[in-house]
Amino acid sequence: MRLAVHHVTTYQYTSAAWDSFNEVRLRPADDYRQTLLSFEVTITPHTPLRSHLDYFGNVAHHFHLANEHEALTIETESVVVTYPVPNPSPVPATALPDLRHRFFEYLAPTRRVPLDRDWFPVFGAIRVTNGDDLTEYLFDLTEHLHDRFTYQSGATHVDTTIEEFARTHAGVCQDYTHAMLALCRSTGIPARYVSGYVHPHPDDESSLLGAEGSHAWLEAFLPGNGWVGFDPTNGCPVGEAHVKVAVGRDYDDVAPVRGLRRGGSDSVLSVEVRVRSATEQEPGEFAPVR
Repeated sequence: MRLAVHHVTTYQYTSAAWDSFNEVRLRPADDYRQTLLSFEVTITPHTPLRSHLDYFGNVAHHFHLANEHEALTIETESVVVTYPVPNPSPVPATALPDLRHRFFEYLAPTRRVPLDRDWFPVFGAIRVTNGDDLTEYLFDLTEHLHDRFTYQSGATHVDTTIEEFARTHAGVCQDYTHAMLALCRSTGIPARYVSGYVHPHPDDESSLLGAEGSHAWLEAFLPGNGWVGFDPTNGCPVGEAHVKVAVGRDYDDVAPVRGLRRGGSDSVLSVEVRVRSATEQEPGEFAPVR
């Protein structure tokens, strides 16, 4: 599936801001399940843009606005081709002990995914037993979280804890993903947070939640299969409608925009995301990947 992604983030300040340092992770990944054909980022006011690979292998762009400004706009245009992936093969639960040392950072607690309590009764989830197939277990867990909670934009905010999410039974993709990460890591399944986008209508028979902004899901490591994507918000495996951007331990590692500034005491944030089919475009129309 060829998809075009348009993402605009705008900050409006009531008073001028200056010395604004920003880091963004908005460039789609280029990996085994998707090819990045083009990517262009525009910063207004104009300023030089630099990039680097972070610890997790994500492309991060960063820039500095030294002069006073009353607004900041970060706009990206991307075109990617996503591919279908085969269903993962069965994996016995007895394989888990061998993964503890190799994937420690994706099993350890974080601020957003604490492991200091038993999350299974909190989320009404079933534990893994030695006779279980981990692949089937992850499919079932994905569906369970989708069915148990209600997707509701605005029900939570960026710093909502998974305990609050469990109590209110409503949230957004970030909440679903952090909850499933807690359950996977408590089980001993290495799992990482994925930021990206999703096409709202991949076919005529289905629709996917989370397309109005950046989306999130997780990847779990299954021996013999590698990193496999699961989308608990939609209760489905990750497919061609998903555009992957970055991976990390939780949201804090992959926040789309993060920065510091002087001034600009009050700000209003607006985000616009549009994901559409790009099958009508020709390769010659694409902007270069930067």
